[in-house]
Amino acid sequence: MAPFLLLLFTILLSFSLYYLFFSKKRSCALRLPPGPKGWPILGNLPQLGPKPHHTLRTLAEAHGPLFHLRFGSVDIVVASSAAVAAQFLKAHDANFSNRPPNSGAEHIAYSYRVLTLKFYEHRPGLCALRRAVARAPQALRAPPLLREGLDDLRPIRAHEVGLMVRSLARWPGGSGGGSSAAAAAAVNVGEAANICATNALARALLGRPVFEEREEAREFKEMVVELMRLAGVFNVGDFVPWIAWLDPQGQAHCGAAAGGGRGGGDFLGALLSLTDQEPAGGQEEGRITDTDVKALLLNLFTAGTDTSSSTVEWALAELIRHPEILKQAQLELDSVVGRTRIVSESDLPNLPTLQAIIKETFRLHPSTPLSLPRIAAEACEIDGYCIPKRATLLVNVWAIARDPAIWPDPLKFRPARFLPGGRHENVDVKGSDFELIPFGAGRRICAGLSLGLRMVQLMTATLVHAFDWTLPDGQPPEKLDMEEAYGLTLQRAVPLVARPVPRLLPEAYVSIMQ
Repeated sequence: MAPFLLLLFTILLSFSLYYLFFSKKRSCALRLPPGPKGWPILGNLPQLGPKPHHTLRTLAEAHGPLFHLRFGSVDIVVASSAAVAAQFLKAHDANFSNRPPNSGAEHIAYSYRVLTLKFYEHRPGLCALRRAVARAPQALRAPPLLREGLDDLRPIRAHEVGLMVRSLARWPGGSGGGSSAAAAAAVNVGEAANICATNALARALLGRPVFEEREEAREFKEMVVELMRLAGVFNVGDFVPWIAWLDPQGQAHCGAAAGGGRGGGDFLGALLSLTDQEPAGGQEEGRITDTDVKALLLNLFTAGTDTSSSTVEWALAELIRHPEILKQAQLELDSVVGRTRIVSESDLPNLPTLQAIIKETFRLHPSTPLSLPRIAAEACEIDGYCIPKRATLLVNVWAIARDPAIWPDPLKFRPARFLPGGRHENVDVKGSDFELIPFGAGRRICAGLSLGLRMVQLMTATLVHAFDWTLPDGQPPEKLDMEEAYGLTLQRAVPLVARPVPRLLPEAYVSIMQ
């Protein structure tokens, strides 16, 4: 036993000395950004805590908007201000266009075969799939993410939103118009929004909805939440490679391969047809495989459903806590839409208060609090500091959107800041205004931005317009739990459960009840 302990001690000492001395050699002469001291071998990983975006904001207050950490053997740089984020994602965007290796992506996302979350460096096969999708017919190109296909799929979204209203209006105790708050049953808002978003996407991709029963929808929601939690974990094995085989956090055991047959609607069928095509130039590495197709569908579903439904859930929770803002939004909707029908997508551009509410929700509760990591292809200089080659970049989207230097009263829910005359009336969420980048920015901006934004706006507008909302058991709105649960997406720690009380005239519900 004594020789084994001596050998183990020698190995650990050798690695410690390596990190202490040899890792100081940098690929540029400038000094690193400031940052806290870390533990031997593990670096700053033990300091992250259960909510890394909170911890990183606290560190930014101590070390500045650009600071450096060590996660095991990996250099980490964190951008915590709009100005610093712009330098990385605009001025040096090309240098940070790839993702670092990640065990969550390896085990969950088909060994980095990811297009929308993009946990990969560019490879011929994946580039071939992207080119093939771009060349494919409209039936293939339109459904997933491209702007020109969104309008073609408007009837699908309208149908699924109508089904959501029908399910809520007919919930046990509801009468489909005019029921009282006492009679209405409480519902899980996030679950209802998730069913709507998932079925709308499934009908676009597969030609049919995937949920018929609420129980299977609940299981799918739980699965996606767990997947997002795992994808957001800072796994020790990613940063200390020589202990990765131990799988210290159980990441590998949590990865599950997706199964299924070769069937489906237009989009899926068109994708599968690409797997039968010979790659350009006869190069096998450019061949599109079934696994590539499954990875694409996995990413479209995970990135396109839970993020949207979680944002809707946060928006409604904030409105319940601020009944005066809820009433203001309902008055605007009644003025534009009336009370004899439900909201349509054509109404959305005429709803500035609703648009401001969505922006304020993205500000306080961004669906991705920490940007997906990027990796430096080459060493570069940012703000006079050296960013080493292969350093990993994290942008604290959550902290930037709560920066008191940019946002007065940053912790308060104030949609008026985005209305005409407000300080931020011209700020958008589409990646050009770095003080608010819930979808990211640059060439790695979220590919589903247009679809996700439209679904969030439509679902939120419909829920606000069609129903009044009260909390069960006489709970006062100001006591509503707003605690976060960290993951790749920012969930509510406690799901929002509220009573929907139909507020429109009965004829507004008649067409969707038939």
